[in-house]
Amino acid sequence: MGIYQDLKGKRIVITGAASGIGFATAQRFVEEEAQVIIFDWNQGALDQALALVPDLKAGLMVDVSSPEQVQAGFEQVDELVGGIDVLISNAGISVRKPFLEIEYAQWSRILRINLDGMFLCAQQAIRRMKKQREGVVLFTASVNGLEGHPLYTDYNASKAGIILMAKTLALEFAPWLRVNAVCPGYTLTPMQKTEYTQEMMDAVNADIPMNRHAAPEEIAAFFAFLASNQAPYITGQALAIDGGGTSGQYLKGLDQE
Repeated sequence: MGIYQDLKGKRIVITGAASGIGFATAQRFVEEEAQVIIFDWNQGALDQALALVPDLKAGLMVDVSSPEQVQAGFEQVDELVGGIDVLISNAGISVRKPFLEIEYAQWSRILRINLDGMFLCAQQAIRRMKKQREGVVLFTASVNGLEGHPLYTDYNASKAGIILMAKTLALEFAPWLRVNAVCPGYTLTPMQKTEYTQEMMDAVNADIPMNRHAAPEEIAAFFAFLASNQAPYITGQALAIDGGGTSGQYLKGLDQE
């Protein structure tokens, strides 16, 4: 039995949900007894996710940067569960590279997936939610959308765009729709493990007040709270969950008594 009884039976779509934060979030909503459909571009990863969490309603192969595939995916959602109550638009990628080495093809690909994909999925979801005059849209942004981080110009730009899209949609569709951008800090996902060596992660942890990366399950718990009726007055916000990383300069060794 889950914590949030109002999520039981709710129709949830989570993109980029075959691994990392998306997969942890799918697991959490299954625990809340919601009807969870996941999107991912990787069929093998989808198959593995469905094997690990057999109570998922479905796993659909969708490239969120394709308008045609996104539309087809939501039409399948209609067939499977008759609509949508909560969208968690999470799919995203990043590539660590100095600005002058970023080729336009990379820039374009990251913006298509990270920002265009959020737009396409939100538009499909909100069209359906508007008919019932109720819904929740949650975007996975990042602390990289709140402040500059070297070597991630394209990723940072995409995440900043997501935050302003969330704020704008919250204004356009209030009061019946709630829209927020969740901004995780460093999270121990497969993508993070690919980009960072253990030495790099240790150095990052030393600069985080909580002295560690987040677990994907912690981000998932925040999504569940925001989707529930326990957060009815939270909308139009960029909400950091980052162990204090964006709070200001962290001076190690201060007297903590």
